Order: sequence, then C-alpha cells, then structure tokens
Amino acid sequence: MALRIRMVTIDCLDTRKLSQFWVAALGAEIIHEVDDGAMLVLASADNVDIALQRVDEPRAGKNRLHIDLGTPDRPAEVARLVGLGATVIEEFKYPGMAWSVMQDPEGNEFCVGSRNG
Repeated sequence: MALRIRMVTIDCLDTRKLSQFWVAALGAEIIHEVDDGAMLVLASADNVDIALQRVDEPRAGKNRLHIDLGTPDRPAEVARLVGLGATVIEEFKYPGMAWSVMQDPEGNEFCVGSRNG
C-alpha cells in the first residue's frame, strides 16, 4: 500500500491567530501560507503536518475527528498547553493509560495522553 497520513487539516476562523497556538504547542514552523491566510501549513517534527484552513462559520457540535498527542509527562504538557490558551474539557485515567480531552483557542478538540498517567 502506498498511502500514508501526511497532513491533518483543522478548519478555523482565524488561521494566523490559531497558528500561534499550534506552532507553540508542537514546536512547529509555518512552511506555507496561501495568499490571504486562507490556509497555513505547519510542519511538525513527526512527519505529519497540520494545516489550518480558514472557514467562515464557527465550529458547531463535536469534532468527528481529532488529534491525539502523546507525551511521557501528561500533566506538565497539559499545563503548558493551558498556558498557551487551550482548555481542559475532561480527564480519563485507566490502568496503564490516561488522557486529557482539550480544546484549542477556537474550540477544536484534541487529546493529550500518556501510558504512565
């Protein structure tokens, strides 16, 4: 099979503003910007890029797809992301795994998880 996941695109109202959050969150850099900020592509260190695509309507309802981020120190990363403007929605802990459901500054959901809690 020749397919692989190359990029995940997040719809948002303000690509430039939201890019500040995701650049800081992922240690990424902007590698491409379309004319009026309609789309920004952020390069991450994991070979899966994030694109921010401007749309005119705000997010409505629950995301049907979200990004799962992993880290060995979930509490520290969650605190760092909250400092960048994210919000914690819910926490889950099970033997051998834990994760935090979060929202970026525009309300797009993502999770931060770890195997050690």
